Amino acid sequence: MSGSIVARRRVLIGGAAGALLALAGCAAIHHDLVTRSVRKLMRRSAENAFARLLAPNGFWDSSVARLQLPLLLGERGGAWAGLLTSPVFKERLQRAFNAFAATAARKAAPLVADAVEKIGIDNAKAILAGGPSAATAYLRAQMGDALVRAMIPGLTEAIRVSNEPLLREAMAKLAGVDLAALIRQAAVQIDDAIWRQIAAEEAAIRADPAATHDPDLIELFGRR
Repeated sequence: MSGSIVARRRVLIGGAAGALLALAGCAAIHHDLVTRSVRKLMRRSAENAFARLLAPNGFWDSSVARLQLPLLLGERGGAWAGLLTSPVFKERLQRAFNAFAATAARKAAPLVADAVEKIGIDNAKAILAGGPSAATAYLRAQMGDALVRAMIPGLTEAIRVSNEPLLREAMAKLAGVDLAALIRQAAVQIDDAIWRQIAAEEAAIRADPAATHDPDLIELFGRR
C-alpha cells in the first residue's frame, strides 16, 4: 500500500474521530443545558408562585389558589348552615383561612427550593418533553406529602392564636370534631393550591420564555 493511501486513511480516520468527539461534546453540552434550564424553570416558577401567594391577600387574590370554605372545612350540617347563610360572614371566614394558608405556605417554600436542585439529567429530559406543567407534576410527585406535613404545625398555631371572632365562633360550633383531621384536610387543600399556582407560573414561562430575559430558558423553550 502506497504511503499516500496510508496518509489519506489516517486523515479520514482522524477526521471521523474528531467528529465523534465533537458530537459527544455537543451531547454533553445539551444535557447540561437541559438540566440547568429545567432547574431554572422550576426555580423561577416556585419563586414567582410563592411571591404571589405570600403577598398580602395572596391566596385570596389568586385566580387558581383561592381557598373556598366548602373545600377547606366541609359542610357541618345544621352547625354550619346558620353560619354560612350570611355572605359577609362567609367571606370573612374565607379571608381568614386564606390568610392562614399564607402563614402555612412559608414553611413550604424552602422545601420546594431544595427539591428543585435535585432534578437530574434524565428527569430533566423527560420534563422538557412533557406538557406545560410537566416540571411541577414531577416535582410534586417526588415530594409527596412533604409540604402537608411541614405546614400542619404552623397552620395549627395560626388558628389557635387567631383573633378573628367569627372564626372562634365557627370553631366553637365544631366541638367534638377531630380538629387534627380537620387541620390536615386544610393543609391538603393548601398544598393543592400551592402546586396549582406553581403549575400556572411554569406554564406562563414556557409560553413566553423571552419575558424571563434568561438566555438558557429562551434557548431551550423559545425554539420549541
